[in-house]
Amino acid sequence: MTTTPYPTVTLRNGITLPALGMGTWRMGDDAALRAHEVHSLQSGLDSGLRIIDTAEMYGHGRSEEVVGEALRGRRDQAFLISKVLPGNATSRGTIEACERSLRHLNTDHLDLYLLHWPGSTPFTETLYAFETLKERGLIRDWGVSNFDTADMNDLAELGAYPLVNQILYSLEYRGTEYDLLPRDEQAHITSMAYCPIGQGGELLHHPALRAIAHQHETSLGRATPAQIALAWVLRRRNMIAIPKAGTPHHQALNIAAQEIRLSHDDLAALDAAFPPPDGKETLAVI
Repeated sequence: MTTTPYPTVTLRNGITLPALGMGTWRMGDDAALRAHEVHSLQSGLDSGLRIIDTAEMYGHGRSEEVVGEALRGRRDQAFLISKVLPGNATSRGTIEACERSLRHLNTDHLDLYLLHWPGSTPFTETLYAFETLKERGLIRDWGVSNFDTADMNDLAELGAYPLVNQILYSLEYRGTEYDLLPRDEQAHITSMAYCPIGQGGELLHHPALRAIAHQHETSLGRATPAQIALAWVLRRRNMIAIPKAGTPHHQALNIAAQEIRLSHDDLAALDAAFPPPDGKETLAVI
């Protein structure tokens, strides 16, 4: 365990945020879990986490409603992100989608609004809507999600520079290390990793993760493989991780993962088990 301060990331607009945020994919899908999900988000805020990421696609607005309940009376504690679907990303559709999300979230503004993935609508239309939403005070800034290197280069040619690019990044999906991550960092665009500890499948049973976890302690006890996987993502500069935690206990485990500092030997073992890319790979998406 260490008393080293938890990692932070400073966005291009000067806002400094904890590098660990909170994802909400599939929250709201099961009404029986709603109270746990609300309490999980609130416990994260209580512990100093600020970023809450959601999207209109998640449960057709149900995840946004869970977030809205969690933020009741404490909206100013959160850096709130939602996303517009590409099918809604026309100049008019983006504005209507944002207004709909704000109703679900019971708030008057988003701190960041993302295009969920590249679509067929010319980005100039979406950008016009983003700028209109900024002028109206409905969003503070905009970004993108699931944009590969060529997509980001296309935006640059338009003179459009998103604040963040939210991507799939974990030990299982390292392809972006070859070109996209360094390209975005050079352009002062922050990367945001969704599913940073996988989806509870084979990754967390991998013997390399289990062996490294056995060598680390946190304030909650011996580290778990999930905490090692999350600490590995959080080790990077310019990287925010947004794992989902459906219960306060799970949230506490994610928060404690920030205490872990992986050694050179740990990182070498993880590179051997999950090799970094040696060439361009197509952007992975879940």
